[in-house]
Amino acid sequence: MSDTSSKQAPRRSGSWLLYVASALFAVGLLAIVAIFGIGLLTDSAPGLWLYLLAMAAPLGFLLGIVFALWSGRRSR
Repeated sequence: MSDTSSKQAPRRSGSWLLYVASALFAVGLLAIVAIFGIGLLTDSAPGLWLYLLAMAAPLGFLLGIVFALWSGRRSR
């Protein structure tokens, strides 16, 4: 009986870009939720750092598009 679970496909060199894009997008979405949550729960305005952190969402989205275009090249 052969063990095929130990043989994994080699990772592509650009998979790190997907992880970075996903992390940035998730952090940005959490910051956006926190901005609305602070606005609803308290009378104070959210800090500037939270608005700057929310800019990670579009950056992560852009990196995700770059990863999709880069990894989806057709082989001729």
